[in-house]
Formats: sequence, structure tokens, C-alpha cells
Amino acid sequence: MAGALTLAGYSGGCSYRMGGAVTTASLDDDVTGSIIPVVKTDDGPSDSDLAFTRNAASDVLTRGDRNASQPWENPQTGARGSVTPLATAYASEGQMCRDFLASFVKGETESWMEGEACKASHGRWEIRSLRPWRRS
Repeated sequence: MAGALTLAGYSGGCSYRMGGAVTTASLDDDVTGSIIPVVKTDDGPSDSDLAFTRNAASDVLTRGDRNASQPWENPQTGARGSVTPLATAYASEGQMCRDFLASFVKGETESWMEGEACKASHGRWEIRSLRPWRRS
């Protein structure tokens, strides 16, 4: 009987005495389904995905190439996309600004974001806004 108790201890369950026999019950035997696991359904960009997108936007705008796009990829989440400047630069509140469109792809999900960046005093473009793209 001591061997059965030892075996029960190694099998990850618990044992109890029922009549004259030792019975082993696994913790998985008592699953009732009353606790529902939380499943994340929002496949939108994470904060780190947005950081990669902002960096790509700043890079492509700083280079100033016409009709250029800058790819980005977040190895932590598997998300990827590209950033493409739109139209030409314009003045806003005393700064030179430019709009851009960013793609977001993760698994089977694809979406778009629109943003605005303005040129900072040190020459880099700083992202002023980045939000889901609304088709007009």
C-alpha cells in the first residue's frame, strides 16, 4: 500500500482511502467548466507595435524620399506593416507637418492607421497622432 501512495504522489494527483483500497484522483478529473478562460479577442496593435510604427514613420519622413514607404516588424508580437507618407508637407501651428498611412498585419488581421507628424527643432519628425483609419 505504501507503494501506491508513493505512485500517487509522483503522478500529480492526490490519494484517499476508500474502503480498503487506495484510489488516486487527478486534479484534472474535477474540471466542471464553471470557470471560463479569458480569451483576448482584440487583435489590434499593441503598445510595442505602435512604437515600431511611430519609429518607421519618423524614419521615412526624415529621409524625405518621394513616394517612399518604410516597412516595420515587431518580432515580439509577429505584427508587421509599412508606413507611407501622404501628399505634401503643410504648415500647422508654426511647424512643418505631414500626414501618413500605416498598415498593420498580424496573422489573418489587416488594418490601417492614419497619422500626423510634425518636424521638430532637431530635424526629426515627431508623431503627433496615430489612430485607426476612417475612410471618407
